Amino acid sequence: MNRRKRVLILCTGNSARSQMAEGLLRHDAGDRFEVESAGTKASHVRPEAIAAMRELGIDISGHRSKNVAEFERQPFDFLITVCDNARETCPVFFGAATQLHHSFEDPPPPGVGSDEDRLTLFRRVRDELRNYLQEFARQH
Repeated sequence: MNRRKRVLILCTGNSARSQMAEGLLRHDAGDRFEVESAGTKASHVRPEAIAAMRELGIDISGHRSKNVAEFERQPFDFLITVCDNARETCPVFFGAATQLHHSFEDPPPPGVGSDEDRLTLFRRVRDELRNYLQEFARQH
């Protein structure tokens, strides 16, 4: 039996995009991929990300924001960066991993715009992430 391929998804804060991507890939293709996410400057999981994922029946409320250093000595098959900042500051210790990049819009911080406007953007980014990750899973 083939082992599941290991995937690390990186973003700056590990608060929104990478958290949603982790939940999506684990939900949609967890039988083929072991998925983790981390940030170059870990913070906290945004409530809007949790709410947007809950709409799909995916619960990420138990996720925590992790710093990329937690995975420093672990082997990964794929390293996916989902924001330009993470791509530029990504540590080089994942040398054996195939590195992929696609930048997704950064949802606005709390207090910027209305709650509904922020959630609408989180939904759009979530759906873009899902499309991207479904194509990734088909190819790998």
